[in-house]
Amino acid sequence: MRRRLLAVLAALLLAATGAVVLLAYVRGADARALAGVQTVAVLVVDQPVAEGTPGEDLAGLVRTEQVPVKAAVPGGVTDLDALAGQVATVDLQPGEQLLAARFAAPDDLGVPGTVAPPEGASEVSILLEPQRAVGGRLAAGDTVGVHVSLEGQTHVVLNRVLVTQVQGAPAPAEGEGTETASSGGAAPTNSLMVTLGLRPEQTEAVVFGMEHGTVWLSLEPEGVDLEGTEVLTPGNIYEKDFS
Repeated sequence: MRRRLLAVLAALLLAATGAVVLLAYVRGADARALAGVQTVAVLVVDQPVAEGTPGEDLAGLVRTEQVPVKAAVPGGVTDLDALAGQVATVDLQPGEQLLAARFAAPDDLGVPGTVAPPEGASEVSILLEPQRAVGGRLAAGDTVGVHVSLEGQTHVVLNRVLVTQVQGAPAPAEGEGTETASSGGAAPTNSLMVTLGLRPEQTEAVVFGMEHGTVWLSLEPEGVDLEGTEVLTPGNIYEKDFS
């Protein structure tokens, strides 16, 4: 029994010694392979990185490796500080080099011609004739009032609503403003698809107006006076003081 125990211990010791020797040989082989070869330090993905991961969160997900200069991918990131304020635009897999081209500022990720809706807001699109959308002059980033006419009554139900996208309006030429009748050009004739950023309860009001009445948008830039509005009806429109 004692001899068997000693034999098992000897076998374990031999196996451990072999593993250490093999590891040392492999490391030595890597060193010999790189001997005389110019190398550079690169950052390599060590754990999966999900799309949208901030650059500031990468410290525990990447590692530094020495690779031959010829194996370094152009545009590789060597300092995580260079990715501050940016996020991954694609999923990154372990083993690939960290590339600056796969990161961008969050504000640069939106579709051209759009702006992000307010935090917590939804979006709804409405199709309007140009005269109901400020003559087609609206653009993403504008704020508008939403006026609803229903059964002989008109009222502005929402103010300072953010326009997140306008589709169908003619794109102005470089150095020129939007083409409208007031600027000497022809007013747009096609309907516009205007997308608004709204809270869910505000979306209900817009959809209701589109389904059961008519909707007009008014341009409401910062500083516009929103006081004095009320529901207008055939019975009070001539009595209201508009001065």
